[in-house]
Amino acid sequence: MRIITGWVTSLLFLALGVAVPTTEASLVPDKEASLIPDKEDSNILISKSLFPQSRVLRESLPEILYSHGNIDWLPKLATAAGWPKETHQKLGQIILRESGGCPNRKGGDIVNRNCYITGVSEWNHRSDTGLLQINGVNYNPERNKWAIACRKMSICTQEPLLDPLTNLKVGYLIYQDSGWAPWDPCTWDKKRCPTKTKP
Repeated sequence: MRIITGWVTSLLFLALGVAVPTTEASLVPDKEASLIPDKEDSNILISKSLFPQSRVLRESLPEILYSHGNIDWLPKLATAAGWPKETHQKLGQIILRESGGCPNRKGGDIVNRNCYITGVSEWNHRSDTGLLQINGVNYNPERNKWAIACRKMSICTQEPLLDPLTNLKVGYLIYQDSGWAPWDPCTWDKKRCPTKTKP
């Protein structure tokens, strides 16, 4: 009888456009739900359901706990994304420099040791995304009509690049096209590179 009363009440509220109160039974967590931490949570997990395009590979990989400065997970994830083993050392150096190993990081984000975003230090490069800080010129056709991720992988917005596996796949596509140049500061900011003096 309680169940029938509950259904009738829910239908009545729905018909009237009133929100139905949440019951304890409806608070059962969904295994596929996004696992975004609050300030008390010390780790960040990337859910399979956030980025369905990487679902098949993510199901065969264990969930990874990301922390700033730690890339122990790199060999397995980079291999799954297609990166050859001989590139892993340089790839790791770039990931540490670009994002600190935090896949949820956008350009200018300040993160704590558990990859939790605590603030923003700069607003002038917010299109830089994820582990490899892939820039909007690589995915946003409004910035670059030849954006490689958009043309070749149909990734034309920033959100999918916050998935670490997707980020590494797009990064590998960029690497195949341009080598390490997109991550070489001398390529895009001459002030960061020492100038050669003539003998």
